[in-house]
Amino acid sequence: MRVGNMNWIQVEDWLKHDDRCVVPLGSTEQHAYLSLSVDSILSEKVAADAAAPLGVPVFPVLAYGITPYFRAYPGSVSLRVDTYLAVVRDILDGLAQSGFRRILLCNGHGGNSPAAGLAVEWVADNPACRVRFHNWWNAPKTWAQVQATDKLGSHASWMENFPWTRLGNVAMPPGGKPAADLDTLRLLPPAEVRQRLGDGNFGGLYQRPDEDMQALWDVAVAETRALIEGPWA
Repeated sequence: MRVGNMNWIQVEDWLKHDDRCVVPLGSTEQHAYLSLSVDSILSEKVAADAAAPLGVPVFPVLAYGITPYFRAYPGSVSLRVDTYLAVVRDILDGLAQSGFRRILLCNGHGGNSPAAGLAVEWVADNPACRVRFHNWWNAPKTWAQVQATDKLGSHASWMENFPWTRLGNVAMPPGGKPAADLDTLRLLPPAEVRQRLGDGNFGGLYQRPDEDMQALWDVAVAETRALIEGPWA
């Protein structure tokens, strides 16, 4: 259940019998020919699809993340690490004050990984709560499905190209790209990242058949749902 479709009275009623919720974490950044909101769209949708049969509340996605390397691409917006962690901490504090005790952070952007460490620290300060940090796209079963489909899949390639992340007026280029040298890219300032990376695809085909994407999505939703169901320590 998306919180946007609930009122406070319904949330209070939920908390009388359950204390779980999900918070999607995303980013606003370049994804080549796909939407700038890919990471936010995917994290929110996989969370909502996973939680729907369980009735667990899903909060709105945090649509800005840590992505300084893409700042030379117009439309990409990056929060500083300390800003981002402060926002996530405040969100967790607010959820705990409401009465949520089991919280899944469903992350869609690799740059947001510092929040995983914050979650551990926050639980140490809030021992009545439990927080799971879940990178939905590279969780074990989902990543195995990616590899079984096509071993070369990465940022802005086929593995993020779902019907709900495509732009209706934009055609995908044919074929794909060789894998980018990520170790080198990590050393470069934003302007040089753009110069080397070009359109933004890290490597791989731009698109695969929709049946491949649905098969991947089904695995991701099931894996995310299993984490929401628990067991929680």
